[in-house]
Amino acid sequence: MMRSWIYVLPVLVVAVPARATAEDAAEGTDNMSRQVSAPTEKPANRLIHETSPYLLQHAHNPVDWFPWGDEAIAKARAENKPIFLSIGYSACHWCHVMERESFENAGIAALLNADFVSVKVDREERPDLDEIYMAAVVAMNGQGGWPMSVFLTPDLKPFYGGTYYPPVDMYGRPGFATVLARIADAWKHRRDEVRESADGLTDYVRAQLEETRGEAGALALDMVRNAAADLRRTFDARHGGWGGAPKFPSSPSIALLLREHRRTGDAELLHMATFTLDRMAYGGMYDQIGGGFHRYSVDAEWLVPHFEKMLYDNAQLAQAYLEAYQATRKPIYRRVAGEILEYVLRDLRAPEGAFYSSEDADSEGEEGTFYLWTHGEIMDLLGPEAGRVFVRYYGIREDGNFASHEPAHAGQNIPHVSEPPETVAEALGTTVEALEDTLARARAHLLEARAKRARPGLDDKVLTSWNALMISAFSHGARILDEPRYGDAAERAGRFLRERMTRDGQLLRTHRKGESRLPGYLDDYAFAANSYLDLYETTFDADWIDAADALAATMSAKFWDDAAGAFRFTADEHAYLIARSRPTYDGAEPSGNSMAAFALLRLARLLDKPAYHEQARRLLEGNAHAMTQYPRAFLKMICAVEFLLDAPKEIAIAGVTGSDETAALLRAVNDAFVPNKVIAFIDPNNPAAPDLARRIPLLEGKTLIDGKVAAYVCENFVCAAPATDPAALRRRLRE
Repeated sequence: MMRSWIYVLPVLVVAVPARATAEDAAEGTDNMSRQVSAPTEKPANRLIHETSPYLLQHAHNPVDWFPWGDEAIAKARAENKPIFLSIGYSACHWCHVMERESFENAGIAALLNADFVSVKVDREERPDLDEIYMAAVVAMNGQGGWPMSVFLTPDLKPFYGGTYYPPVDMYGRPGFATVLARIADAWKHRRDEVRESADGLTDYVRAQLEETRGEAGALALDMVRNAAADLRRTFDARHGGWGGAPKFPSSPSIALLLREHRRTGDAELLHMATFTLDRMAYGGMYDQIGGGFHRYSVDAEWLVPHFEKMLYDNAQLAQAYLEAYQATRKPIYRRVAGEILEYVLRDLRAPEGAFYSSEDADSEGEEGTFYLWTHGEIMDLLGPEAGRVFVRYYGIREDGNFASHEPAHAGQNIPHVSEPPETVAEALGTTVEALEDTLARARAHLLEARAKRARPGLDDKVLTSWNALMISAFSHGARILDEPRYGDAAERAGRFLRERMTRDGQLLRTHRKGESRLPGYLDDYAFAANSYLDLYETTFDADWIDAADALAATMSAKFWDDAAGAFRFTADEHAYLIARSRPTYDGAEPSGNSMAAFALLRLARLLDKPAYHEQARRLLEGNAHAMTQYPRAFLKMICAVEFLLDAPKEIAIAGVTGSDETAALLRAVNDAFVPNKVIAFIDPNNPAAPDLARRIPLLEGKTLIDGKVAAYVCENFVCAAPATDPAALRRRLRE
């Protein structure tokens, strides 16, 4: 069967002559406003009733679009037509390009409407469909990307696909109109071959997504050492990070290196983590003016970003910089973490307290326009003195620093830092303190000026899993940076998930403009359970532990595959799927199984529930072979193995709520880099204390010592003598 689809599919785009070509690409309109809008003078298609900003961007295309669901699938089966499935997302630059060139094109729309049932999907709302059909595209082409363009039989089996297609033949590649004509012809005249090809490809996709990843095995800290050694071998010693261009940030790599350095004292591991964080923070991939990271760097040295900004990237990177600050106390990590969180509060927070999904790469029809500066603009805005300092420190050139990468952007600059502040201060004849003060004022002035530009499009939908990652980031930020505003932001977003994204105890995936919809996935449950535990350790409101416990129980009931010893990504209510994966490897986000393991292990420690511990252990043991063979793909799960095996600390603090003494002990805990821990708090003077101790067994018997606040540091529920002063507690945590 495999040979069938490998052989037949190329014939579809080579051997059959085209019967139509596209008209010139329509100009179209992009989503350049801050909120999604559509040209009302054009008739709307069915997508007008959707909530996804990405789908709404296509609601006035001449293509007869359907959302994924009963109506589209029934039509394809009743009329025996192939489905054209287009998957993308709001911040995707090439998705906008293909919309302007092809989906706004009346000629191409006529081809689609005549011979296909066209379905548009937001990959962020339906990650299950994206995963399945991306596996098919990669199998056919060796690579994938967005927009994803896949052709399916009426029974949803893929038989041909790719990514972006130009509207007409060019550069030796068939245009989209040519592809449509040839596939339509093949479906009409060689349908049996197409179906045979689809059967073979579907079998392959199922095998890839549903496979058991090797033999179960014993867990050992050697897995962590092995992963660190692999990162050492592949480290880019010149620029930091791993791999060449394009270069993506890897928060799990940083997390693992910091943990293994803490455990072993290996200075090289710390250097790899901090050098990478430094280079990213100084590069153009970091928004030097407004804070927050862009999606990735198109070059190896972190200079030129792909300009979209994603909530999930910034949530994970904020936590990476926060942990690095705990481990090193370097001020730059504190500053960058704080700037990421401030960016999210300023530009990605909804009035109700939840967080929006992303900002587009494009504005005014061009990628990056919002973020670029000419030398003259900066000098005019800042004046000669501050301007001289700014252009030197941030590498601003009169001829631009972007033109060598993008000739169309001659004279444009991406602010970045190529020299340390000490070097620049000496060259300018000033102190580092004075330099940093001037730069801070200059950045604030430029941020104010930039806010008057046409902003990138905003994807203002709320996704449960991404919000959970950001809730965790704000919770950690509140504790590590001692910033109550961050704790307040985390609580508001957490309440939004519990009150607006939960129905009858079940999580929903997405929310926009008052409507929550679509059943949640494994990631939604696992990420949210961890975020609720982070909220508990920030607020010590035990209701958050109860909420996390309830989510873990529901997650196990809906997603646990006992035969495989792992969680499926989808539940039974996710219909019309040709495969159901059990994702254990990391992608741009950590895998749902890794995060589920963390939630179960943390709950087991806090609530003394051995069943959770054993479920997590079984999940990790089932992936032992894969973690050993392919450590770079399983870094988050390997961190969970370390949590399990490295004697995580159970810290119980008995104190007076709101007292300075209690705050001092909590500060000692939060200052220390002790990633493998759980924290609980009890005020023995509170009448509710006995009930709280029953709910959280770690707190049983924890009292003040001679009237003083006390911290109990335990392992496996066996506690050392309590510490009553911060210095003693710091020593205990370093042991």
